[in-house]
Amino acid sequence: MRYTILILSLLVLLLFMPAVQAEDTNEWTALGNSALDAGKYSDALTYFNNALAQDAKHATALSGKATALNALGNFTAALEAADATLALRSKDERAMTARALALYCLQRWSEAVTAYDAMFAFQPNLPGPYCNQGYAYMQLNNSASAIVSYKKCTALDTTNLMEWNNLGLAYMANGEYQNAISAFDTATAITISNATSWNNKGKAYVVLGMYNDALTCFNKALGIDPNFAEARANKEEMTGKMQAFHYSATTVATPPTLNRLGTTPVTPVSQETITEVTTTVPVVMDTATVATTVPVAKKTTFSPLSPAIVVFALIGAAVAGAYLVARK
Repeated sequence: MRYTILILSLLVLLLFMPAVQAEDTNEWTALGNSALDAGKYSDALTYFNNALAQDAKHATALSGKATALNALGNFTAALEAADATLALRSKDERAMTARALALYCLQRWSEAVTAYDAMFAFQPNLPGPYCNQGYAYMQLNNSASAIVSYKKCTALDTTNLMEWNNLGLAYMANGEYQNAISAFDTATAITISNATSWNNKGKAYVVLGMYNDALTCFNKALGIDPNFAEARANKEEMTGKMQAFHYSATTVATPPTLNRLGTTPVTPVSQETITEVTTTVPVVMDTATVATTVPVAKKTTFSPLSPAIVVFALIGAAVAGAYLVARK
């Protein structure tokens, strides 16, 4: 019986020995980075907070916390963590990225534009931030600068349907309708069943007085999505005005004005992170939901309570040993 007790005690000890793996700031930070890789943002935040409880000025843990908070939608806290990081390490790339995204999501457009410029000085090849900067410029009514940002985005990500569409809308806002049509052509070539770009292309044709082409585009949009209310309204409004004023396909007079000739870009949200141990998180377009990462090989993580379990196991082993000695 006494040997059984000893063996069980040793087994318990061995079972919980690996739990002693996150006892200092660097280990908690490493666990936080691994959780970010796996898209486990709540876990990552917990680990980074554990690291910061031991060292409140650990820059890597602070930048990781900013990234996790952005992913969880707490942009104000993310901005605070990013600013705290940059106060300690002014060229921290992950903190720069987190700061720009937080300002963007808080709709602080002018500050976001400046923050992205600071980020691009160190990370010039990430498409998502360029599309976010382009959208921020559009909110500032600076379509010329938006075009520059969207062109950089589409150069880095040539098949990004939404950003080709946004580039076309920026061209329209800048009065460059032929360039807008070219951008919409690229968007519809990427995905022919893209009703939004067909509709926008039709609106550009209306401004150019190319009404048959406009009708073709509106019909394309409705063929893809018969319930596309804006495309139907655009078609009906233009057709009605053309009939009322007896326009023909070759008319070069002032074109009918569409009330819906707006140039509101699709809102992109980019959650691109830069860490010391991971690649970027995929960009999400057309939604306010931050993307999760593609699953990667996960590192084993352990509960913060596990050292206590080890202590109990050691006590158990000691008691068992004392018992055996006493029996002798």
